[in-house]
Amino acid sequence: MVNITRAADLTIIGANGAGWVADIGATAPASPDNQPLPPWEPLGAISDDGLTYGFDEDSQEFTPWGLTSPFRTQITKSVRTFKATLWETARVAVQSIMYRIPEGELEPVGGITSFAETASPVPDRRAWWFLVLDGDTKRGFYVPQGEVSDRSDVTFKQDEMSGYEVTITAYPDESGNTVYHSDKLPVTPEYTGS
Repeated sequence: MVNITRAADLTIIGANGAGWVADIGATAPASPDNQPLPPWEPLGAISDDGLTYGFDEDSQEFTPWGLTSPFRTQITKSVRTFKATLWETARVAVQSIMYRIPEGELEPVGGITSFAETASPVPDRRAWWFLVLDGDTKRGFYVPQGEVSDRSDVTFKQDEMSGYEVTITAYPDESGNTVYHSDKLPVTPEYTGS
């Protein structure tokens, strides 16, 4: 008889989590147990849709003459994205992300924050830190160079929370890496065949 091996403590549910943003060059927190400190700025409340870690890949298949199946595949595109809806739309860091405006330019004058959206946006790369929590299990993602590459429409409605739904595309750093992982996970027990 075959015994099916299962371990519920090796599963991860995005029960909670958070995100932070900083200027490029900010060092990632040492571990997912550490609270990010300045220059990291919190993104605040994220919608109950949580965080989506996206994979967008293309490949080229090579099928030799005489065969109907490829005998080699080459990855031609490999992009990583993070998607979340930021609910604290009055938070300065979140406004800065949504509108590509430095935080210093969003300081209120006489209680009023004024800014203009440009028709010619410039690149706005930043460092990002995302953390997914499930009890003692923690999964951290450090993006040394990422940029908001897609923004959704913003709805203002009586029975709906307004939020900034953004997609962050991770770009390669000087080492050619796009995302660094820092996880605190349970130990996988040794497989004994039963």
